[in-house]
Amino acid sequence: MNRPKFVDLFCGCGGLSLGFQMSGFDLIAGIDFNQAAIKTYKRNFASAQAICADILTIDKEEISARIGNIHEIDVIVGGPPCQGFSNANKNYVELDDPRNKLFFEFVKFVELAQPKVVVIENVPQIITKNGGYAKRRITEIFTERGYCVTNAILDASDYGVPQKRLRNFFIITKGRAFDLERIAKQDVRITVKDAIGELYQFEGTSPDFRKLHLAPDTPYRAYLRAADNMVANHDIHYPAAIQQERISHVPQGGNWRDVPEELWATKRTTNSGRTNRHSSAYKRLREEDLSVTIDAGNQHSNYYHPIFHRLPTVREAARLQSFPDAFAFEGIMTEQYLQVGNAVPPLMARSIADAIKELFADEEQNH
Repeated sequence: MNRPKFVDLFCGCGGLSLGFQMSGFDLIAGIDFNQAAIKTYKRNFASAQAICADILTIDKEEISARIGNIHEIDVIVGGPPCQGFSNANKNYVELDDPRNKLFFEFVKFVELAQPKVVVIENVPQIITKNGGYAKRRITEIFTERGYCVTNAILDASDYGVPQKRLRNFFIITKGRAFDLERIAKQDVRITVKDAIGELYQFEGTSPDFRKLHLAPDTPYRAYLRAADNMVANHDIHYPAAIQQERISHVPQGGNWRDVPEELWATKRTTNSGRTNRHSSAYKRLREEDLSVTIDAGNQHSNYYHPIFHRLPTVREAARLQSFPDAFAFEGIMTEQYLQVGNAVPPLMARSIADAIKELFADEEQNH
């Protein structure tokens, strides 16, 4: 079977791209306006075009010059912003909403390339917001262009990722509608300890000597390992002493409620008597459980290492997202955290790609 070709729009550092590439798809290009993310993308996908550009302003001729015949693209994947769709105002014109311009540029790429499959990833709230209006509009937009639209909210932990993470996927196909049952779930749940436990040994060591010497002892750790067993992006930083003191009182799975009252500079309650901290504040990960959702917040300040009184490192967060150790992140540390938190977990993407690949195999067989 020929390897289906794909491009990744709004690619970020490349979580979707890595998953599709692992599944056997031929990556042609990734496009994103974030310079640090594209630097990471270029480092990890050397054979593909890594294009740092604003999709609103990039010349389509330039795109064709960089990626070749756009009509040879079989799949377009990406996470275009969709929050602009709203039925709240009867005088609302969706094309005039600046939040929708990026989405409609994505649609223009689809119109230009006419791929067999389009995959759009976004937050699960899009399905229920405004009574599901955004979902209906996205379905209408692609149905009008000759596609069948299927969507599902998937949990990354069902696909070999050690993390509770819900994301919505639109899987948009030409011909017949995509069968969601094709996306195979994994029977085994991967834990936080399986993901990061073998990195505990590096606490207090020099970054120059972060090499794993023992053979991996679980299938997930074998998947994560780089060929040279080196561990990059594992710069360990401890927070201020007061934060360390607070988190020292929090057991695995606990949160800010376990911190003694006297360690807070301000009271924990509002005038109404209700707590004003989110339940994830000072959350300590539990080794034998899934991770909470890895987000793109303030260097993961809402959740802490299960053992040490600090935040997870970029590498620990990446392992919890199912990025293998060979995937290195560029940019300053805050940019690296942002890239990891915004990414689609590669193993989750691979499960979707494997199911889509079956469509191409079926098509080839029928011809």
